[in-house]
Amino acid sequence: MTQENPLRIAAQKSKAWPFEEARKLLKRYGKSAPEKGYVLFETGYGPSGLPHIGTFNEVLRTTMVRHAYEILSDIPTRLIAFSDDMDGLRKVPDNVPNKAMLTENLGKPLSRIPDPFGKYESFAHHNNAMLRDFLDRFGFEYDFYSASEQYNSGRFDETLKEILRNYAKIMNIMLPTLREERRATYSPILPISEKSGIVLQVPVEVVDAEAGLIRFEDEGEIVEQSILKGKAKLQWKVDWAMRWKALGVDYEMAGKDLIDSVVQSSKITRAIGGRPPEGFNYEMFLDENGEKISKSKGNGISLEEWFRYGSQESLAFFAYREPKKAKSLHLGVIPRAIDEYWQFRRNWHDQDFDKKLGNPVHHIHKGKVPATEMPVPFSLLLNLVSVLGNGADKAMVWGYLAQLLPDAHPEKYPDLDPLIGYAIAYHQDHIAPTLKRRAPTEEEKQALTDLDSRLSTLPADATAEALQTEVYEVGKTYYEKDLRGWFGVLYETLLGSSQGPRMGSFIKLYGIDNSRKLIAEALEK
Repeated sequence: MTQENPLRIAAQKSKAWPFEEARKLLKRYGKSAPEKGYVLFETGYGPSGLPHIGTFNEVLRTTMVRHAYEILSDIPTRLIAFSDDMDGLRKVPDNVPNKAMLTENLGKPLSRIPDPFGKYESFAHHNNAMLRDFLDRFGFEYDFYSASEQYNSGRFDETLKEILRNYAKIMNIMLPTLREERRATYSPILPISEKSGIVLQVPVEVVDAEAGLIRFEDEGEIVEQSILKGKAKLQWKVDWAMRWKALGVDYEMAGKDLIDSVVQSSKITRAIGGRPPEGFNYEMFLDENGEKISKSKGNGISLEEWFRYGSQESLAFFAYREPKKAKSLHLGVIPRAIDEYWQFRRNWHDQDFDKKLGNPVHHIHKGKVPATEMPVPFSLLLNLVSVLGNGADKAMVWGYLAQLLPDAHPEKYPDLDPLIGYAIAYHQDHIAPTLKRRAPTEEEKQALTDLDSRLSTLPADATAEALQTEVYEVGKTYYEKDLRGWFGVLYETLLGSSQGPRMGSFIKLYGIDNSRKLIAEALEK
């Protein structure tokens, strides 16, 4: 009898949400693999637009659950990234060329519309390539599936026949969920017109379920047409259920806005003899005003914006935390996400198994967390760059870091170099316009003068701890009942910000002489 892996034992009890999700799959199959030989994870994508931060988060979180399951079980897994490119084009996107051509093709499947960029055989092929490039960029392991390929190849034909066989059951599930006027025209099946090529939204009649035949009106003519081999597609909720059944999807998560879709699609899956996948509904992101992020409003942030100011790991860290809780997603969360990621990464190496499995970085790095640490917090870099001003560059920052770090050089601290770039960009775009150093009050001037006097007696190589001690001593003298208020004075009069770094570390980094110049400038006000 072999002894069970201690990592697996700890994972069986872990309260980290990826393991809680993975245990649903353990209950689903136990130790026996499903008939298809693997557990299937799926994440879906609508290819009418480009991949965005929500796409990244959904694939990332699904991948985390997949990895957690692989720790708990020896059953093989697969992840499908499914592109619903049979959808009819409803409106012309704002950010594409050849809008007139697209306007002429409104209503047709995306995979049957020419590529407005002129690079691929269809608009869907272009956007699918963008999706694959996007997923590959972040190193996701997946199999790409196109709805058009699956429909056209006949992969879905048997399940489409099940839809026709259970047409009445599906209508009974869907009609009560629709408005009265929508009920009159609703059909779970959307035939593709052989005349116009448009995905039709018309009532249909089942003629022969075994042959896949339906009857409907097309441009004033009653026609009979097969729904097999790509001659029709299904309405969204029915399509989702059909896909779950046909592919044998075992796990798929979705946003909170799709809770009703999950409920109805699960009912339809059971009606056609399938088993709905496991999964959960994650909360949506909010902007800094607490409003739901909307692409049409443009009140969120893009992946490009995040990666201008922070790393992929920092975004993964932000995405991991509390997925069922609504979180504000705006540029102000990036600095904290960076510092917390590095803090959790540093802690991971000294933690017991149970703590490691609850640490976000374990799931970000699939249990292979790099041993390097960040010697300087991002918040401190931001404050240094803020004091140096808009003329700061990487070489200048590295020069100051020599005050704090031995052999300060990008080759010795390769993880620090990109953080300096993030800090410079973040300062230039978002901090510099808001900085305003206020003049100190008479009482504050006394405290600042005392601090300057104490700094003047210290050697240039004084440690950060020694400098912090002097800062505290001044605070206890003048702000005994409000030590936090003393640090607020330092941040507001010296740095022009309402919050800031550990002052001992900052003075060490910026230099005693330079810090005294900051105090002198404040006193002159």
